[in-house]
Amino acid sequence: MTDHFNEKAKTWDADDMIKMLSSAVGAAILQHTRLEAQMEVMDFGAGTGLISSHVAPKVNKITAVDISTAMLDRLVAKPELHARVEAVCQDILEQPLSQQFDLIMSAMAMHHVKDTIKLIQTFYAHLKPGASIALADLDKEDGSFHPADVDGVYHAGFEREPLQSILEAHGFENVVFHTAHTVHKEGKDYPIFLVVATKSAEIN
Repeated sequence: MTDHFNEKAKTWDADDMIKMLSSAVGAAILQHTRLEAQMEVMDFGAGTGLISSHVAPKVNKITAVDISTAMLDRLVAKPELHARVEAVCQDILEQPLSQQFDLIMSAMAMHHVKDTIKLIQTFYAHLKPGASIALADLDKEDGSFHPADVDGVYHAGFEREPLQSILEAHGFENVVFHTAHTVHKEGKDYPIFLVVATKSAEIN
């Protein structure tokens, strides 16, 4: 599997736009989710651990899931995440984990996954009953957020109402959207949403 982030990982944490976005999303997750000391959390598309760094002090453990070895190498090298975050380099859509979580969080990873419905179904299967998701990504945009030749981008953001319908159709309730941040890039504004929802009773 090609690691599209192999080169990007080297300078990822130094990028001012990424730092601002991650800080805003991390703050939004802290504000809009209930975090408790015993919680087990999955960070999907964890990258170098910028979101995990915000949440790790509040919970028992984070399982940082990504398909980029280069990004996870940066994560595990951070002393502040030792003993709090376990890195797992695995495509959980094809190879699920055996564990269920109290919260699945994700920042800017959904647009890198081709099959959104399968992703939501995978999140559902990895959550304990009554557990939550907190997913941040781009609002629908014109495709200019990423360079035209970039690999591994399957969606130019998401419309909130259709995404809410997908979540509700696949076992989530209490779906609430927040605007976590707005990226200002090359004269354009790109809002970033955080959607929070709860896993409902088991569905057929």
